[in-house]
Amino acid sequence: MTSNLTNNQLLDDQTAPARASRHSWRVVDIVVAAVLGVACGLIFFAWNSIGYAWFTTMDALTPGLGGIAAGIWFLGGPLGMLIIRKPGAAILVELIGAIVSALLGNVWGITTLYSGLAQGLGAELVFALFAYRNFKLPVALLAGAGAGLGAWTLELFTSGNLAKGPTFLAIYLTSTVISGIVLAGGVAHLLGKALAGTGVLDRFASGRDAGN
Repeated sequence: MTSNLTNNQLLDDQTAPARASRHSWRVVDIVVAAVLGVACGLIFFAWNSIGYAWFTTMDALTPGLGGIAAGIWFLGGPLGMLIIRKPGAAILVELIGAIVSALLGNVWGITTLYSGLAQGLGAELVFALFAYRNFKLPVALLAGAGAGLGAWTLELFTSGNLAKGPTFLAIYLTSTVISGIVLAGGVAHLLGKALAGTGVLDRFASGRDAGN
């Protein structure tokens, strides 16, 4: 009995550093998160005009359907986590992207940062549910959905959506989540695979898994 306990303790002691290393941030992780965040911020800024025009057009057709255009704004969270694979990556990259978009100028101002936090948190929680071990396409799509759910929840209060009635809320939730799945989760997965294929991510597990 004592021997078994000792062996189990030794095994735990040996695996603990591996777990810590897998979850610990390196300097290169921080640098790449910053680069990804800035890149996403530029994408968000470019999408502010295109996406907002699409949003308002769809919303005019059916109130709540504008959410179908929102997914690109959720891209940072899934993309950051798929590449860096460290706790907090989804929140950090999405937030940096939101900061860059706000600094470059948009109609939402400081509330862009709140959106970045909510959307990043929504994606982050999905990866956390899988213990930061599963980065396959289905989880990426779920992370996009989670980002959309985070945005929808925040806008209940920041955009006054809570007062718009159950039909609007149901349509907006459905369209926002679908957009997150396709334009955030799906696009992030494709971008991650494309970047890994170039070899620039060889220092990351995401790069080494490119062929899987």
